[in-house]
Amino acid sequence: MFIFAPDNFTMESTTTQVATVEQAVELGLRPDEFEMIKGILGRTPNFTETAVYSVMWSEHCSYKNSIFWLKQLPKDGPQMLVKAGEENAGLVDLGDGVGCVFKIESHNHPSALEPYQGAATGVGGINRDIFTMGARPIAQLNSLRFGSIERDRTKWLVKGVVKGIGDYGNSFGIPIVGGEVFFDESYNTNPLVNAFSAGIIDPTKMISATSKGPGNPVFIVGSSTGKDGIAGAAFASKDITEESADDLPSVQVGDPFMEKLLLEATMELAETDAIVGMQDMGAAGITCSSCEMSAAGEVGMDIHLDKVPTRQENMLPYEILLSESQERMLVVVAKGQEQIVKDIFDKWDLHAEEIGVVTDSDRVRYFMDGELVGDIPAESAVLGGGAPVYEREYTEPAYYREYKKFDINSIQQPEDLKEVAFKLLEMPNIASKKWVYEQYDSMVGTKNMVTNKPADAGVVNIKGSNRALAMTVDCNSRYVNADPEVGTMIAVSEAARNIACTGANPSAITNCLNFGNPYNPESFWQFVGAIKGMSAACLKFETPVTGGNVSFYNQTVTDGVEVPVFPTPTIGMIGILEDKSKMMTLDFKHKGDLIFILGRSHDDISSSEYLATYHGVKESPAPYFNLEEEYEMQQVLKELINDGLINAAHDISDGGLFVSLTEMGMPNELGFDIVTDSEVREDAFLFGEGQGRALVTVNEDFEDEFIEKMASSKVNFTLLGHVTKGKMMIDDEHFGFIKEAKDVFDNALAKHLEN
Repeated sequence: MFIFAPDNFTMESTTTQVATVEQAVELGLRPDEFEMIKGILGRTPNFTETAVYSVMWSEHCSYKNSIFWLKQLPKDGPQMLVKAGEENAGLVDLGDGVGCVFKIESHNHPSALEPYQGAATGVGGINRDIFTMGARPIAQLNSLRFGSIERDRTKWLVKGVVKGIGDYGNSFGIPIVGGEVFFDESYNTNPLVNAFSAGIIDPTKMISATSKGPGNPVFIVGSSTGKDGIAGAAFASKDITEESADDLPSVQVGDPFMEKLLLEATMELAETDAIVGMQDMGAAGITCSSCEMSAAGEVGMDIHLDKVPTRQENMLPYEILLSESQERMLVVVAKGQEQIVKDIFDKWDLHAEEIGVVTDSDRVRYFMDGELVGDIPAESAVLGGGAPVYEREYTEPAYYREYKKFDINSIQQPEDLKEVAFKLLEMPNIASKKWVYEQYDSMVGTKNMVTNKPADAGVVNIKGSNRALAMTVDCNSRYVNADPEVGTMIAVSEAARNIACTGANPSAITNCLNFGNPYNPESFWQFVGAIKGMSAACLKFETPVTGGNVSFYNQTVTDGVEVPVFPTPTIGMIGILEDKSKMMTLDFKHKGDLIFILGRSHDDISSSEYLATYHGVKESPAPYFNLEEEYEMQQVLKELINDGLINAAHDISDGGLFVSLTEMGMPNELGFDIVTDSEVREDAFLFGEGQGRALVTVNEDFEDEFIEKMASSKVNFTLLGHVTKGKMMIDDEHFGFIKEAKDVFDNALAKHLEN
């Protein structure tokens, strides 16, 4: 339950009333951690100081249960300018004096309680991480997970989250260029809302989140501070339960119009010499910004909380410190340049109040009306400093080996595969997400290159350059649950495959690691496996990890038992399209074009939507996957695009070959006539989700060159058939017309949500 200070707790008593271990535990600390704090300070902390450590040492801020494994992820790459952990977000060199700042973060717990504001402030927070570094956001993505779509609560969550993302993003004026939505009963209690943002910057003008220069003034800029979001970081570091509604003060409230003003003021400020360092106030508010900036610069700060503009009267020191009110920044200003900052923020009608000063100590001190109310060593509170680091035990779950016992021969192939095909098209995880993305503004800013040209990844124009930026978010959490290591390798590989299908080269990733309780050894085993799989795939594709976040304590209560959500390591990836005139789309272009499949098909339906939803079989391993084959296929695919030998490319993933073919046909209402592989079961060939495959179309004039190119590679390729005027034919059987399929595909999700 969310804890306010005791009734007899007053501002006058903050330096004399020490905290108790019971209060520390209520605030989310462990008894042994409270003892650690006493050792650091050489005394018992007061309530305010204990509250500071409770948020700074929460999993959300300190990564205390995950940092040991996170450090094992690959972070080096030829295009890296800012590595993971160095700043608010990663920075990658795009060439021509342009850099890309990008990051993904979760806002799961707030969205579970208040979906509209939870999702909206997730969008606001991730965009602030981008422009705090001096980058202008140019595109957004999101990855959403919900429970069973038949449940009324799920429908309420879907509608609230989508509207929150749409309202905030549309008002802020940054296009949403892609994303994903997945439904499974494991998310019934705890949905996942992961937001991604990317921005463009001149790398020489990057703003660091570092404080330096004793005597330099410290400003708080942007919105005023209220009681919304207090202790949100601690709230995000515990399970969702029936009592979580009592934690509603932990849900922030956003204002996209205020954020737009803050963006423009920040961009203007970035062009001056007035900024020494700046950090967004996200999790843990002033507490986090003051401690992290000070620790990074090996300096201290004196902060006067009574100078902070507040929305409510008589806010207690810890409330001001822990508030996560949105649209705020902490700025260290070069002494003598204060008026520049004030004038810029006054122009944009925003607060810019001097609330402190950089000191030559190593301590952050908080004052209220001249009274010292908190005094802590900055380094002791932060990730990589004094925050505790744990190596949790992990145990392989019994289900893992049971899943591997699945045999495709235990599933009888249905007689009517056309019926199966159309049922797949209307399943929530396969059906068009049109109902979702039509609520998002994808065209604002004129940079989106895939508004009317469907592609496997979002592609945005880099003005003044021949290059474009491709981006995607991917994770099939059913695969990860079946096999965390292989499933996460697939997540990275699918992201790279989607980037490659546009013609771009994968560059780097950010991750959002959504898992259950880290104190559950089986949940932590999933986390460790995911880290190992991510490392292997990122090394192969040369896509270093630039940062992201970890969200533990995601679970659903089933019959009184807490069951973790499917482990969901969402991968956000960017890639560079060297020549934007060669951008590849997924749509069939002309009747008569030849359809080829790259990669080998297998008798495999494991963890497919077809097996899990149509047959109701949930226990099976991850689908066929070979990292080397995947890599080789993608390399050839990019060469085909660069050489101009194909005119459409689409990966084969959720729903299998049939769904991919249908998705290629729908944009221009063109069909297909194909022949299946006689060596592979027909249902596996059409609906299996074995990895390392993609579909391409070739104009007959380029057939010989295409075949010559493929024959010289290591990649298997097969002629499936050709594009038709609108009829869908498989092995000479009429599967209907593409218009019929499009009608089912486009309207299914809306029907699910309305019923």
